[in-house]
Amino acid sequence: MFVNESGGIPNRLFFRLFQTGNILQRQVQNEMGISAVQWAVLGALSREGFESGTSFNQLKGYLFVSRQNLDGVLKRMEKDGHVIRMPDPEDRRARLVVLTSAGREYWNQLQDTITNFYQQALQGMSFDDGVSLLHLLKKLQQDLINVSLAGEDDTPAA
Repeated sequence: MFVNESGGIPNRLFFRLFQTGNILQRQVQNEMGISAVQWAVLGALSREGFESGTSFNQLKGYLFVSRQNLDGVLKRMEKDGHVIRMPDPEDRRARLVVLTSAGREYWNQLQDTITNFYQQALQGMSFDDGVSLLHLLKKLQQDLINVSLAGEDDTPAA
């Protein structure tokens, strides 16, 4: 698929992904009053199996966000009473990020709004389009994780 020109498909694809991420962040903030990262943190911590929390590093890795970004978001969420950071009972040096009961209640209250957001955002796609996009984005994520330009020459692999 690679075309090595400034207006090629890869350039346009990555620019659209950049734009889409920015639109998502703006719309989540405008429509729900929280940041997209706060939404992702609430969603991650509300998943089955996370009732006792998760480590900061595991959460950072799961969300693919920077340490600084996640720390700032968690400080805000702690101030709002949605999460707490507490010592890990298995490793007192480590801390777990835990969704509070107020945070879980807030997450539950957002569910109808989130469903409406999804329905409106995906109204132009069929079920099959959504499945295909999900599959393609997963492939792109894996390939992005494996990008390493160290020691590479300027010629792309065929």
